[in-house]
Order: sequence, then structure tokens, then C-alpha cells
Amino acid sequence: MNAGRHVHSSPRDLAGKRVTVVGLGRFGGGVGVTRWLCRQGARVTVSDQAGAEELAESVDKLSGCDVALHLGGHEEADFLTADLLVVNPAVAKGSPLLAAAEEAGVPRTSEINLLLERCPGTVVGVTGSVGKSTTTAMIGEVLARRYITHVGGNIGGSLLNDLTDMRAEDMVVLELSSFQLEDVPLVGISPHVAVVTNIQANHLDRHGTMSAYADAKKNIFAFQGREDVLVLNSADKALISWAADAPGRIEMFDPGGEAFELIVPGAHNQANAQAAWAAARQLGIDRETAAEALRAFTGLPHRLQLVAERDGVRFVDDSKCTTPAGAIVALEAFEPGQCVIIVGGYDKGVSFDELGRAIARRAKAVVAMGATREQIVSAVATAREGGLPEIARAEDFASAVSLACEYAKGGEVVLLSPACASYDQFANYEQRGQAFVELVSPAE
Repeated sequence: MNAGRHVHSSPRDLAGKRVTVVGLGRFGGGVGVTRWLCRQGARVTVSDQAGAEELAESVDKLSGCDVALHLGGHEEADFLTADLLVVNPAVAKGSPLLAAAEEAGVPRTSEINLLLERCPGTVVGVTGSVGKSTTTAMIGEVLARRYITHVGGNIGGSLLNDLTDMRAEDMVVLELSSFQLEDVPLVGISPHVAVVTNIQANHLDRHGTMSAYADAKKNIFAFQGREDVLVLNSADKALISWAADAPGRIEMFDPGGEAFELIVPGAHNQANAQAAWAAARQLGIDRETAAEALRAFTGLPHRLQLVAERDGVRFVDDSKCTTPAGAIVALEAFEPGQCVIIVGGYDKGVSFDELGRAIARRAKAVVAMGATREQIVSAVATAREGGLPEIARAEDFASAVSLACEYAKGGEVVLLSPACASYDQFANYEQRGQAFVELVSPAE
């Protein structure tokens, strides 16, 4: 049930082809596709600006692969003499070498595109600014009650290496970021069921404008056919207008619809559950089956995860939160005045004004850190009244956690919901979340 038309297919048989993987990545984003390409018999070169030491963890995962590693800078020949470039989504599209390769007629693709071209099962894609990871996982849990289900994309590892085990009757649920969706026009394939949870300003450092960010997201349904379905949030005014551009059928979900019994807290998780149910019922799942699966869903690591309790203070790890909108959602999961929130990190070029107002309304105290520290402090200070909430600045992550612990009393919450990416202090959000867990866990 894969939909859409192929605009530009990569070589189907990759055996003997010269393939350059552009961007191995400190997070290992290029590892899965590199290993898969080697198994297809391709002659693989990995090119990355970062050096071997910085990429050591990712390089170790390529042990046993016959691959040429060209690290510490790109070589023009790797781009111009290749039969195919496989470009990591994090690589800037404006790269002069990518432009030169295009001019030379070298085809370009991505890991997700390779998967979409070859996937035999029914694809469900999920995107959005907030909630896409949890919604993806929820859909996977629900569909797994009836079908063999594979979950991947921007969540978990590469599914390319699972292709040999996939069947036509399987379900494949993919979390798709704006970076991944940018390249979908290269193959002209969109998922059979496409879900958009919401749209908020994010990644403007990459996309430049909100319009460009939205255009990237719209690729999740741009190549659908008449028999395909686009699931949209009826409460998101910006999304409602997208229905006019959809080639297939529209299904709206109400984030405030009949509630499901959930373990995971917050109105936003009810919204995620409604989105998951809306997607699953397009594939023959009844509400009772969906409710049973959602009732058992325990959440994902680093997403509003209760990780410790000490002296009556609960410590909640929401390190996956990398947007101001996500941090607002996290704050709303707790009673006003009961939360000390730790925020700040890498600057993606978004505004913190709305987050500042939300912190002023709902937080007991805020501890700001990282590259965006002063922007956040300014936003909160402008919005607060009467000197509350308390505002603290931290020089580093450990200091931020220590300061938050000083403010929190029994019955209250210390919430790590940074609203920013982690790159200024950590390799990724998982590393940041694990550091939080280690700092707040009671000594043995």
C-alpha cells in the first residue's frame, strides 16, 4: 500500500556501485545505512567533516564492514565520482559539494528514501513539532496487537536491515523529522497514512522561515494518492489549511476527545493517544483494542519520565524536549507553582517569549543554562509579576541540577525540559537525560 510516484529512483541493484555516505554523525545516524549498503555489495566510502576521534563511537559500530573512511574533511572526488550519494539528514543542503555533484549528474538519496523505495509493507508516517516520538510509539503498540509491526525512522535504529524480514502484510511506522522529509521529493513517496500532530516554530536555524519548515513537513503527504489518508489535529488552526493541499482523504482527530486510560501523564499524551487511535482505525483497529494497548503504554525514555524521588521531590526527565512548545506542554502536565524547571541549551533560532510567559504562569522557579540562557531569562523576567517565579542562572548542567534541587521542596517536581537541543553541552538528548538521572538518583 505504498503510495506516490517515483521521481528519481536510486539504483535498485547496488552491488559494485560506488556509494558515498555523506555524514556518519556523532550520533551514529549514518551507521545503519552504511552497514546495509555494505551488505548489498556496494563499494562504500564514508565522508565526514568531523575527525576520527570525534566519531570514534560511530566508527566502532562499523567494525567488520569493508568501508573506506574519509574523515576530518570532505574530498571532492568522493562526491563527483560516486554512482550514488547517501546524505545524512543533518548535512546542510546548501553544501557546495552537493551542488557540484548535482551538476555532475550524481544521484542523491537518503536512508529514509532507500527504505521507502524498498519497503513491502504499509507505511504509517508521523511528523509534527511536538509529540511525534510518543505518537509513533503509541501507533506501533496499537498496531502490534493485530499486525507484525516495525517502528523506526527518527526513533530507534535503521529499518533498512529489517527489510529482508518484512512482508506485504506488515505495518511500518516511521517518525519523520523535517530534515528527513526535505529529501522525500527525490523519490516522490509519501506514507499510506500520514499523521501530523501539530506545527510550531522549530529548526528555524536550518529552514530559515516558518514557511520553509512547514513545506518540509508537508512532504509527508505531498505524494499520497487518492486511497491514502492524512490525519490532522483539528485543534491546530495552522494545520487545518493543509487539508486543501492533500491528494487523499482527510481524517481529523480531536485532542480533547473521549479520554483513554493512560499511565503517561498530561493532556498532551491524551492528544498523542487520540492521534494514534485516528491512525490505527484507518487500518482496521477497533477502539477497544486501541484502548487496551494504550493502557499498557509506559512511555519513552527521556519523555516526561519519572526517574527518581528524593525527600518527597519527584525528578522528571524530559530531555527529549528540544522546543519551547514542548516545554510548555511539559509544564502543563503539573500543577501551577509546583514545578522547578531546568531550561536552555543550543540556540536553534526560535523565540522564547511564549515559553517565558508559560514559565511565569506555572513554574515555582526556573534555572536557565546553556547558549540560550540569557534569552530565556529575559523572556521570563519580562512576563513575571511580583518577582515570581524565581530565576537562576547556571554555568553548566551539573550546577543547573544542583540549583533546581535547592528550590524544590517535598511534594514538588524538578523538571528537566530544556526546550533546546543539547549540542552546546552534550552529544545528544539521551546523554543529557542520562546525566540528569545520574545527578538526581539517590546514592546507593
